[in-house]
Amino acid sequence: MSKLDQLDSWHSDWSQLRAIVYGLGVTGFSVADTLAELGATVLVIADKADEKSLDVLDVLGVTHLVGASKQASIEAMQSFGAAVIITSPGIRPDDELLLTAEQGKMPIWTDIDLAWRVRDKSGTPSQWLCITGTNGKTTVTQLVEQMLHSAGIKAAACGNIGVPILDVVRDPANFEVLVVELSSFQLHYINEISPLVSAVLNIADDHLDWHGSFEVYANTKGKIYNNTSVCCVYNVADTLTYQLMESSSNSSTAQAVGFTVNTPAPNEIGWVEDLLVDRAFIDDPSVAEELATLEDLKHIALVSPHLISNIAAASAIARAAGVQPQEIASALREFRLDAHRIELVLEKSDVSWVDDSKATNPHAAAAALATFDSVIWVVGGLLKGVDVSPLVERYAKKIKAAIVIGLDREPVLTALALHAPETKVFEVTVSADQVMTEVVKIASSMAVAGDTVLLAPAAASMDQFKDYADRGNAFAQAIKKEVV
Repeated sequence: MSKLDQLDSWHSDWSQLRAIVYGLGVTGFSVADTLAELGATVLVIADKADEKSLDVLDVLGVTHLVGASKQASIEAMQSFGAAVIITSPGIRPDDELLLTAEQGKMPIWTDIDLAWRVRDKSGTPSQWLCITGTNGKTTVTQLVEQMLHSAGIKAAACGNIGVPILDVVRDPANFEVLVVELSSFQLHYINEISPLVSAVLNIADDHLDWHGSFEVYANTKGKIYNNTSVCCVYNVADTLTYQLMESSSNSSTAQAVGFTVNTPAPNEIGWVEDLLVDRAFIDDPSVAEELATLEDLKHIALVSPHLISNIAAASAIARAAGVQPQEIASALREFRLDAHRIELVLEKSDVSWVDDSKATNPHAAAAALATFDSVIWVVGGLLKGVDVSPLVERYAKKIKAAIVIGLDREPVLTALALHAPETKVFEVTVSADQVMTEVVKIASSMAVAGDTVLLAPAAASMDQFKDYADRGNAFAQAIKKEVV
């Protein structure tokens, strides 16, 4: 057994470990902080870092190298004599420092790997429910957390959702269950974990510039099913999620449960008209047990087909973790959607203004476009190597007009010209701080009763905005200025 294999508990002797932390964002800092608390010797290597983080590392006695050349960083790594490198998940696998580590047979972890080993800090190790997918994973993660809380289970959502998992592991609250959202970046590097429940919600083109191909991206997502102990959840409407589950390792003993927006078959959870029903976690699968109704969602302004699907998925995960039917319904009555996810900003003169800035890929944008009949579509940004043509072709009849923003405009304009020649197209080329003002002015000039002005860019935002939230906020502020 190697020394790293022996480090399988918070209470193991970490004092002999020398580890490199690569990257010092929120995740990297949580790793360095945790390793310091464990007593390991740490070297942080990062391209950039804020002064506050560096000040804290100094107090902790953690050595750091920030802003050095790649060659200097590699030399520092090699001379440090580390047993493992823990990388921030957004760093590409073809990064020169990571390639050098790999060539030197140095194990590469992420914060997820470390968290799995030290999840017993406060006693009994937490159970993990792991969720991934191209679209909807944050909403499903939050729904599952709400359902567990409704059942009186001490649970926390963490991981890619924004809360570093190591911060949750070290929380004195000692959570019984962690609902872990995992991105394809995290799954690329992940080693061996064993979730209680795992789920792939859907698979569509995204981050192809990072992974290199759709096949690699899909197989990376499928790693989440490996070593699942109780239940693997898949999307009945997306056969690839089932295939990924079938080909995963050591999951044959776990129950396979599908979720659907339609009438469920045995071993599925789905919808029968206005009723959410369970045919998976009941004694007699020839009948169905009611979990909730659409009436439980009456407080949500826009109940999209995408949300209906997410609720079925979350219910399957929660039921696998022991949540009872009445607790599902109670959780739905309390649940509130995040901002910027098919969010109604304003309804005036029978025109709806909807912010779905979180639709950072075509699959997410499709969920919004499918919800409305006549759309003035605000689209564009950083496409991440993904082709928007299939999206435009599929929803061309719904798109009354398109307002194209962002850096990668040409592929969008080409797709619209080819697949939606009847659609009015406007290209916004003003400075970033004026983009949404111009968008709203254009939309206001043509919107009539029955139209939906929809910000669902199908692209990332960092070309013109800080992030998708900044993009959505700018849209909402422009609406309040120009329309209200």
